[in-house]
Amino acid sequence: MSYEATLTLRSIEDGFKFDGSIERITVPLDTGPEATDINPVQMLLVALGGCSAMDVIGILRKKRLAVTAYEVVVTAERRDEYPRVFTSFELLHRVTGHAIPIAAVEEAARLSDTKYCTVHAMLEPAAPITTRVEIRPA
Repeated sequence: MSYEATLTLRSIEDGFKFDGSIERITVPLDTGPEATDINPVQMLLVALGGCSAMDVIGILRKKRLAVTAYEVVVTAERRDEYPRVFTSFELLHRVTGHAIPIAAVEEAARLSDTKYCTVHAMLEPAAPITTRVEIRPA
């Protein structure tokens, strides 16, 4: 399977603003000093969190758990020298619901980390990724 993304400069005057497109989906990107859109480095964090979140919520739904809210917080550290690569990542899964067993969420996160999440698999060889889980009552 292959993919193709196209990055198009919005205008000559907007030298840091691009539209990134894959098939029918377009995402605005911006790295200028007055940025109003997400930048490519930030998008990497969204990709990691989104990949993991979709895996975990899918697994929790299959377990028929009463999840009423769910969020993933991704934090990362970058080095100061160029290229300013990430040196570590952390995923925090916050699950709210009725009688949610922490072991079920930890297992779902583990499966995402080790089996399903493509973004995690791509990034972990470059920088360690830790995962935490919080359960909040509904």
